[in-house]
Amino acid sequence: MARRPTIDDLAQAAGVSVATVDRVLNGRPNVREGTARRVYEAAQAIGYHAAGLIGQRLQGDLPVLRLGFVLHKEKQAFYQNFAAEIRAAVRALPGVRAEARVEFAPSQSPADFTRALRAMSGWAGAVAATCVTHHEITEAVSELKAAGIPTFALLNDFAQGIRQHYVGLNNIRVGRIAAAMLGTAVHRPGKLAVFVGGYRWHGHELRETGFRSYIREMAPQFTVLDTLVNLETRQLTYEATLDLLQRHPDLAGIYLAGGGMEGAIAALREARGPGEVVLVVNELTPESRAALQDRYVVLVISTPLAALCRDLTVLMRDTVLKGASDVPGQLFLTPDIYIAETV
Repeated sequence: MARRPTIDDLAQAAGVSVATVDRVLNGRPNVREGTARRVYEAAQAIGYHAAGLIGQRLQGDLPVLRLGFVLHKEKQAFYQNFAAEIRAAVRALPGVRAEARVEFAPSQSPADFTRALRAMSGWAGAVAATCVTHHEITEAVSELKAAGIPTFALLNDFAQGIRQHYVGLNNIRVGRIAAAMLGTAVHRPGKLAVFVGGYRWHGHELRETGFRSYIREMAPQFTVLDTLVNLETRQLTYEATLDLLQRHPDLAGIYLAGGGMEGAIAALREARGPGEVVLVVNELTPESRAALQDRYVVLVISTPLAALCRDLTVLMRDTVLKGASDVPGQLFLTPDIYIAETV
């Protein structure tokens, strides 16, 4: 059984005296905030039993900040991880006593996203969401802005000119990375297919644009077929991939610009051998990790969720406390790149 950390262990870990730790624990005056915070961080690191008490005392005079988040596809591993990283980032947000409310829209319809956004009004000081691009959502964001609640677009940009910031990947660049990998990994001329979730996902359209522009410029030996819409569903992607393989025996590669990759992976496992059709997908999940290891996927372009949530929550905090900028901005993160040898 592991030994329980003592006050002596905490003092050593924090680099202070036992007397200083005692003053912090008992909320006595004449302790610098920086010293108290160092003791608190050390207590968390070593699992000291009174870490929560120290944290409560440190945060007693801090302003309360309520942050609302609207995501979708609640059952998908990626969005479950996203929600977990949001909550962790909010808990660790310095300078405030932050609270998070994460809601999942039941579908990708504009009406469901709009209801979820409006439900944050009156509670949240700022809202961040993964919404489709649609005039109803723009109207809801306008209402939040009029109420003094800035809105942040996550992964997919929406309500441009009204939302406060876009936070996510540079989607043009993501599409070019996917095309560059296919251009390198496919060793014969042939056809390439692109799937998008739908035409209201602005980020998917940007990825498609980046993909096509790279192929035109750098790999003209390939023909990019008409773009397919899969509504980010596994079954539709599975059926469409099987149909592609039947109609285009010379299909050389596929890029999934949005969700639904599980269907494409299943179809390739059923109809082709590893690497016969080169597949590039987005986001590292249990399914894409397994497909990388089995050589059915050659590249995964992934959102660095921990970094995104950390930067996002700091940006939301600063916007609420210091005032929203009149100029909407963009925060691009560098994607994580995975190949078989890195997982």
